[in-house]
Amino acid sequence: MVLSWKENLPQELQEKVAKVEKKIQPKLDEIDEQVLYNQQRVLELFRKHHVGEEDLVPSTGYGYDDMGRDKLEEIYADYFKVDDALVRPQFASGTHAIAVALFSMLRPNDTLYYLTGMPYDTIQEVIGLAGNKPGNMKEYSINFKTTELVEGNVDYEQARKDIMDPSIKVVAIQRSLGYSTRASFTVDKIKKMIEFVKEVRPDVNIFIDNCYGEFSESIEPTFYGADLMAGSLYKNAGAGLVKSGAFLVGRQDLIDGAGSRLTVPGAGKSEGATWGYLRDMYQGFFMAPHTTGEALKGMIYTAALCEEMGMDVAPKWDAPRTDIVQTVTFGQPDPMVKFCAAIQHYSPMNSFVDPIPYHQEGYEDDVVMASGSFIEGSTIELSSDGPLRDPYMLYIQGGLSYAHDKIAITRAVNDTFYKKG
Repeated sequence: MVLSWKENLPQELQEKVAKVEKKIQPKLDEIDEQVLYNQQRVLELFRKHHVGEEDLVPSTGYGYDDMGRDKLEEIYADYFKVDDALVRPQFASGTHAIAVALFSMLRPNDTLYYLTGMPYDTIQEVIGLAGNKPGNMKEYSINFKTTELVEGNVDYEQARKDIMDPSIKVVAIQRSLGYSTRASFTVDKIKKMIEFVKEVRPDVNIFIDNCYGEFSESIEPTFYGADLMAGSLYKNAGAGLVKSGAFLVGRQDLIDGAGSRLTVPGAGKSEGATWGYLRDMYQGFFMAPHTTGEALKGMIYTAALCEEMGMDVAPKWDAPRTDIVQTVTFGQPDPMVKFCAAIQHYSPMNSFVDPIPYHQEGYEDDVVMASGSFIEGSTIELSSDGPLRDPYMLYIQGGLSYAHDKIAITRAVNDTFYKKG
């Protein structure tokens, strides 16, 4: 006899869950096919590069002649169809990798141009648009420009004029939505952006902030000529196994420059010990297609169930997906905070903690966050966060397993809308 996980839920909610399960099954089947395709590509690269036990032996000190690290970077470069890669635990976060990439390409009086509108809060701090922390780009006389989006899409007519500024040396494209209300950009849309930039300004470097995006589709922005791209290892590419780090992939000279920025000129990417990280980094990359697929399924379920409850969601459950982020709009703070708290309460770690909105470095508004994750800040694990500002939108992401997402989101709906007291 198989017992039901839904038996303690209100009858009305059980019926809604059953309706959602049936409705989304064809979409889940599509994700399974995508996972198989991406998994096959990763497996073939492990076979091509003859990955063996000796590649998992970590280095210490300077990290010279770290064969496992170098081979892993060759695998990343192959997967993303680029010249080279920098895959390192020394990156503190995806934001750190982005900052290293941008600073390595820009010099005083150069201009960084964002084609996709204003970047998210932590990058605004790096640029110097928010806060006034030492070492930001403004302090180095690096300028910033952007073309505002029109109804969530690139304003190509205005961008064609703006991008002609000869001081622009880097054009940045942010794949995920950050804390904005626009949709995340699919790779097909990013491909169009890359083609536009190459036509109008072939002399600039195109940089992609790909955080949350790896393995969410069967194609990546670097397939279409992006020059440099960043991602986090405690998001998709680490599959919840990698304890720290991020990566850059791209053109050989740009990876060399980023290596010099991460360590020092002269040593560059030839330095950087891997300590005890290599096994997790290899296994994480191998598991990434599957784990990302589980997160995508969880977000499809989240969208469908929350929509069934009458909430505004983006993307819709049946819309194309390009990252592991799902937004749910509450319109007021109390249910948003309550839903976020329920996600915390149905997490494997710190389930007894109540999330309280607070000011966090790098963000302008108070933020509420739930992350009962095994790795601090991991967003391939189920988490949710959002700024306490209109329209009170919660950003839900991740999930190591579809089963966990399903249980936690259903319980969050129950605790927010059904549970009394």
